[in-house]
Amino acid sequence: MINKLKADWLSNIRGDLLAGIVVALALVPEAIAFSIIAGVDPKVGLYASFCIAVVIAFVGGRPGMISAATGAMALLMVTLVKEHGLEYLLAATLLTGLLQIGAGYLKLGGLMRFVSRSVVTGFVNALAILIFMAQLPELTNVTWHVYAMTAAGLGIIYLFPLIPVIGRILPSPLICIVALTAVAMVYNIDIRTVGDMGQLPDTLPIFLWPDVPLNLETLMIILPYSVGLAVVGLLESMMTATIVDDLTDTTSDRNRECRGQGIANIGSGLLGGMAGCAMIGQSIINIKSGGRTRLSTLAAGVFLLLMVLVLDQWLVQIPMAALVAVMIMVSIGTFSWGSIKNLKEHPLSTNIVMVVTVIVVVATHNLAFGVLAGVLLAALFFANKVGHYMLVTSEFDEETDSRTYNVVGQVFFSSSEKFTESFDFKEAVDNVVIDLTRAHFWDITAVGALDKAVLKFRREGAEVEIIGLNEASATIVDRFGVHDKPGAVDQLMGH
Repeated sequence: MINKLKADWLSNIRGDLLAGIVVALALVPEAIAFSIIAGVDPKVGLYASFCIAVVIAFVGGRPGMISAATGAMALLMVTLVKEHGLEYLLAATLLTGLLQIGAGYLKLGGLMRFVSRSVVTGFVNALAILIFMAQLPELTNVTWHVYAMTAAGLGIIYLFPLIPVIGRILPSPLICIVALTAVAMVYNIDIRTVGDMGQLPDTLPIFLWPDVPLNLETLMIILPYSVGLAVVGLLESMMTATIVDDLTDTTSDRNRECRGQGIANIGSGLLGGMAGCAMIGQSIINIKSGGRTRLSTLAAGVFLLLMVLVLDQWLVQIPMAALVAVMIMVSIGTFSWGSIKNLKEHPLSTNIVMVVTVIVVVATHNLAFGVLAGVLLAALFFANKVGHYMLVTSEFDEETDSRTYNVVGQVFFSSSEKFTESFDFKEAVDNVVIDLTRAHFWDITAVGALDKAVLKFRREGAEVEIIGLNEASATIVDRFGVHDKPGAVDQLMGH
């Protein structure tokens, strides 16, 4: 227990604290921007980011992952806020948390095993593109100072680590932010800063129960939004956990993460914050800056609040160009450049799944839609591929006037038609044996195909015997099959 506590909190103190500062600096403008997207006061996003980061540090299932207010969640809140106001958003946030906790106890985190590597790659590439696109407004219709500062920031980020000793001690994104802020202040450069994003809060968050009627009408208003927020939040969190697992060569408890996200969102809603989830951009910043344990997540939340309340005079001076440089670094680091090379080497179906995931996410700005499209495509390609690995051969025994059909492979909705077409129903034989020793029946479509084959042979006057069904196949055939039941033909024809 003590060893686990040390590993989760005290094994990388310096790296975690420094990474926490970098993440906190990057969280400030994003939290404000996401609040503006959702149509609420900037403090709603800032309070949410503080609360979610602190709570998830203790109850989350993935050390080193950053959770806060996010753009994907903010986009889903726009209509609710516009039509019903902030109080209903807070109520929806609480319900979102409850739904996510329920998902954790139902072990829905295990559903991530159905997300193929090509979908994850598409998700990552789409997110990298969206992160870069989100920086374009800061680089459009601006003075040359912005481009110079951004270029200088990227130079610091990529060149500072090459400096012996000190380059490995201090995270280059933090040096970038501090250096460019100092330059902007010393030379009084007229450039857009964090302070231009919106007014920062000057008080601690307080307990705030949503002022909404506790009745069925309220539930019907917030439930659709809460379901959407819960699904998108868990999906983004699970995908981010997968990516951080790969970056750190560790594993995470996804069901605990589901519950943790729910608890964090309930905490956020009770402190006047909006719903949030894991952030892939900030999580990668954290990992790249040296953060590894829960301490880095806690530090990010605590430093965020301290900066907003104590260092607000300095915080508002940070040029947005510095943060743009950090986010461009994240975009470049997030994109799977190897996936471009793999387009020539990987199967066409894998490439289509990856590309479609990217296109849908970028087109809709909704990660859930892209992942859903990718998962459905991957499932269809898989079903089609497995359906081809089904073979039916036959042997004729003249002495007994018997035809034996040997079925090999998987029989289900994709291969059922091929299964039926493999039999010669017009052949004049007395006996037909269907040997299923090396086959497996998966669904009622397969059972229906077997029924159809048996009844067609019987209609032609042949005696049919089925042999070799394994236990699982026999169970589904006995339960749903009709070929050996009274009125089989009528049942099969739907009468």
